[in-house]
Amino acid sequence: MASLAPCSETEEAKESKVDPGPAETFSRPEDVDGPAEKEPGPQGEESHGKEDVRGEENGSTTEEDKSNRESRTMEPRSLRKMNSWKTVRFQDPSETEASAERDSSSDSLFPDAEMEEWTSTCFEELFMAKDWEDISDDRLLRKRVLKRGPPQAPCPTWGQEVTVKMEGVLEDRSVVEKDCKLVFVIGERDVTQALEECALSMQKEEITLLLADSQYAYGLLGRDPDIPAWTPLLYQVQLLDLQDKPDPLTLAVADRIRIGNQKRERGNFHFQREEFNMAARAYSMALEVLTTRSRDGGTDGEVLEEEVHDYRIKCLNNLATAHLKLEQLDEALHTSQDVLVLEPDNVKALYRAGKLLSDRGEYKEAMEKLKKALKLEPATKAIHVELSKLVRRQSGGREIQEWKSKPAEILGESVAPFLVPSKKKPPGISWKFLLGALVVALGSLVTSVVLTARN
Repeated sequence: MASLAPCSETEEAKESKVDPGPAETFSRPEDVDGPAEKEPGPQGEESHGKEDVRGEENGSTTEEDKSNRESRTMEPRSLRKMNSWKTVRFQDPSETEASAERDSSSDSLFPDAEMEEWTSTCFEELFMAKDWEDISDDRLLRKRVLKRGPPQAPCPTWGQEVTVKMEGVLEDRSVVEKDCKLVFVIGERDVTQALEECALSMQKEEITLLLADSQYAYGLLGRDPDIPAWTPLLYQVQLLDLQDKPDPLTLAVADRIRIGNQKRERGNFHFQREEFNMAARAYSMALEVLTTRSRDGGTDGEVLEEEVHDYRIKCLNNLATAHLKLEQLDEALHTSQDVLVLEPDNVKALYRAGKLLSDRGEYKEAMEKLKKALKLEPATKAIHVELSKLVRRQSGGREIQEWKSKPAEILGESVAPFLVPSKKKPPGISWKFLLGALVVALGSLVTSVVLTARN
């Protein structure tokens, strides 16, 4: 999908938030605010519209619409800057500050290409223009070459890493995408499908206009806060460089951390949109980069390897969350156990593993995991709730026993759950019952005496 802003947040920010409650505590990535807990299901495929978003306009056009379109066409508009610049940057960290400063300016990245199509022409006319080249068969992804590359310039192929300069605008010419050095691998969905398809059709040094229907950009969800749903985009793109995707084994640890984090943030972006398949794929690609061991040595290398270790734990926890949303329970359990290999005291992994083992009927191991999680976080309600369910399952669903949590302040080192009798008392013999039985007995005795006297 498309370029985006990092979704991660600081630990201080997370700690200052209100407790989301047991239902959400373990149901989202640990470094991003995911959507509220919902019934898990296979909803992760990216949504692409089947119909042309301009279909309603093709039937009939009012005079007012024509006049509005003419006024838009005849009156050039200047580009105006939006507040957010949501881009994924893969360049060297030393360049980030300078690039961000350049990208956040109101100056165009293509000052020599202020043609009418870029400044004023409505998108409907561009979709119907004859001098534009179709990139897709449905005519919803089109381009117009402004400057061709040298005659023998290479073209990228699927799986190669490309570097582009790009700027994207809405129909009112609000700038919503801008990056002077955006690096991505074609096919890994780090950017919009429109940018990937466009890069495949370009030569090195080529500059082109790219018109993308919403289904090749941000689709029915849009991108808050600046790109509404079902919104087409117009890009200017220049292909700066292309090369084979580097082998992670050849990368320095710092580069692995940077690329791995960008993949993880991409997964968070998809998770927020409830595109759980895409999120799982992004987390898996992040782990591929973060799992390999670099050849860097020395103290600095050891410190960075510890950082890689921490990011691997984050990615694995997030991947387990995505598996749960997709109802891939075996994969979620396996991933949670991978976290515990790296960090045995990880509470989220302990909780997830305990819950999944309990659902599978492996009560002993589930109890061990949940008790350990409770010892680490005795005040977490979700753990108490799951332990209560586990105790009921162990007792065969009978209500004669129930889990009762100990107060956190007196928990100490002992976290063994204890069982208390149910509040329901067994039925006993009441005084009314005894009195009734006595009356019946006396009545029988009197009757017997009377019958004997008559005889």
